[in-house]
Amino acid sequence: MRNTDIQAAWRFHNGTKHPYGYLLDRRHSYHPSNQPSLFKIYPELSRISLPLDLNPGDTPLLTALTLQEGLSAEERIPSFETLAGLLHFSAGITKRFKYPPPWGEIKFRAAACTGALYHIELYLIAGDLPGLKAGVYHYDPSNSALKRLRSGDHRKYLIDVSGEEPAVPHAPAILLLTHMPWRNACKYQARAYRHAFWDSGTILSHILTLAALEDLPAKVVLGFVDDDLTKLPGLDERREHPIAMVPLGFCADRPTMTVLKMRKLNHPVEPFSDIEVDFPSIHEMHVASSLETGEATKKWRESEVHFEPIKPEGEIVSLEPLPHTAESQTPVESVILQRGSSRKFARRPISFGQLSTILKKTAKPISVDYHLPEGESLNQIYLIVNDVVDLKPGSYVYHRGNAALERLKRGEFREQARHLALDQALGGDASVNVYFLSPLRPILNAFGNRGYRAAQLEASITAGRMYLAAYALGLGATGLTFFDDAVTSFFSPHAEDKSVMFLISIGVPAERK
Repeated sequence: MRNTDIQAAWRFHNGTKHPYGYLLDRRHSYHPSNQPSLFKIYPELSRISLPLDLNPGDTPLLTALTLQEGLSAEERIPSFETLAGLLHFSAGITKRFKYPPPWGEIKFRAAACTGALYHIELYLIAGDLPGLKAGVYHYDPSNSALKRLRSGDHRKYLIDVSGEEPAVPHAPAILLLTHMPWRNACKYQARAYRHAFWDSGTILSHILTLAALEDLPAKVVLGFVDDDLTKLPGLDERREHPIAMVPLGFCADRPTMTVLKMRKLNHPVEPFSDIEVDFPSIHEMHVASSLETGEATKKWRESEVHFEPIKPEGEIVSLEPLPHTAESQTPVESVILQRGSSRKFARRPISFGQLSTILKKTAKPISVDYHLPEGESLNQIYLIVNDVVDLKPGSYVYHRGNAALERLKRGEFREQARHLALDQALGGDASVNVYFLSPLRPILNAFGNRGYRAAQLEASITAGRMYLAAYALGLGATGLTFFDDAVTSFFSPHAEDKSVMFLISIGVPAERK
């Protein structure tokens, strides 16, 4: 079984490390005038415009983050209007800025994306819903519309493809997130496959928050037969990879229509660029982490990972979240519309209450289809604190179960934080840098190469929630890349044998000129 040959994950991970991973060409250059199109367009398919209500609701973002998505025994069927809002506030265009040539106008979207290259696509597979007929649809954010790829109810196909994942049979609607490598690799080369999960994760953080807000059961499904799943929306399996599914809602009746043979789709797609370069290592890693049968998917889902217990040994600082009366009351939708990746931080402090609120409300369990021991996570959170009121500068590790920070090193580490973030000033100027480190060895031993996908995705979903919480508190945030081994070394010996999955910097945004 290809998924169990975990040397493939190690080869890819080590080969895409900064600096000078052997899968990265130091001579590679990128110019924004040569970037691919940011949208996948089906020119011959008619649009179904989304009925958007952009008026913010009443629920504050910080309250929504405390709501837990999950399964339900009561009927929860989303309307077309509900799905329209969910799509728009997860992956729709929320800002437009004009920049000097060669950039021109950039259409920023609801969730953060590496390089603003927007290489993640969304598809909707639904039965008959209020306001929308059963079908397989592609979400077109450029026109705020759906385009129907197939008519009819194809959810039964997803039940089989997912190996009978319990959340799929009773979901009225299912979202599929995919990754188009070239549209990110044009700048980041083979490391773009990591970004497939980083940028899917930030979108998923919005989807899960919005689903919980609407009281819609939702679950992130990573277990599926990859080759079969590509056939449903008609993906070019070399140029577009399925990343995750999200069953939404609950209905008692299971779909019964069975597709005996999936008809091949031939809908033309507008070209993304004049030249498209293939990065074989991306496709090889995707194939190496694929599941080949429904039975293999079931077995993968039943796998168990075991971690050595980590107990605090040093100085402990308990979190002190802001009281509810002091929390921002900014609604979910308003926060999403305000959110953007900070380009510069002012060297000003944030409060310990703000940091505590961010950690407490975002570093919580995620509803996923793979098995984790209760209270466990695939990532541990480490921090470099530069400027937080009532918290001494230094390096820390966060213990979720204790809701406390353990200090690892005392001292001023702004220069080290800048260097670890690929020598970007944002790392040194931020009030705090949050690193997600994963013990890959036991994860790969339990879940195979697909565990690499899971570790990346889990970290980015939590980081996506941190983005939202930071903006709800009037702060700024940005995701940064990093020198892999240098981060592990900095937090060692505590982080020995762990690998960095994600880095997010949080601080006070500098005023724009």
